[in-house]
Amino acid sequence: MVKEIINNIYPISENSMKSIEIKIDFSIIKKGETFIKRNKRNNKEYFIIDGVSRSYLINPEGEDITISFFTKNAIISPFSTRTENEVSILNFQALTELKIATIDAALFEQLMLDNKEIRNFGNKVLRNELKQKTSKEIGLASLSAKERLQSFRKDYRNLENLIPHTIIATYLGITNISLSRLRGDLAK
Repeated sequence: MVKEIINNIYPISENSMKSIEIKIDFSIIKKGETFIKRNKRNNKEYFIIDGVSRSYLINPEGEDITISFFTKNAIISPFSTRTENEVSILNFQALTELKIATIDAALFEQLMLDNKEIRNFGNKVLRNELKQKTSKEIGLASLSAKERLQSFRKDYRNLENLIPHTIIATYLGITNISLSRLRGDLAK
């Protein structure tokens, strides 16, 4: 499972894979659970074996804003991008039941220092994260709401049928009413 996720991002040798796999723990997170909380310590790297999760923040007005989605066979934002001094800067919530694999971030960092293949894998994950964040930022600034919805549908096939539309609306930077109208327009 973890092997497939890693090799889809950056293939590594069996020996390198074994050095990761022996340090992995598996668990299940219930739907709706916020498993990484903002302003709380968190020292793990996460692989999603199955399910859907999101990162989100609560803005000063108390509104829930979705930052990113993470689906089956993905890696949640790396420790170095989602924490400051080992304290989470974001919330992460299971939108469906999640099957995850975790590894201690300090152990993984040591593996990266000791093993060039694992380091290259880790660097590729960071580059992918940066690309995704930049793409979303550019989309929010330059695409119409309709184009953002179309892009969301392309990037996250079938997710629209699995999770609440209110969450999708916050990700797209629009109201739930606007999302409902757009969905109706695109269905015609």
